[in-house]
Amino acid sequence: MSMTAHIAELERKHQALDKKIADEQAHPNKDTVRIAALKRQKLVLKDEISRLRTGSPRPTPSLH
Repeated sequence: MSMTAHIAELERKHQALDKKIADEQAHPNKDTVRIAALKRQKLVLKDEISRLRTGSPRPTPSLH
């Protein structure tokens, strides 16, 4: 898979998560834990897309 295709796939997943978040927030019985988890997943995708576009190396996990 080319880098462009990989980024496009990540963007598609990012948009799908955005829709899931909106759907969950519109639900009368909002699941705030699920919404928070979806937002974390969306942020991870956004960071990965940004990293791929800039060519930055992956951050190393903190050992704190």
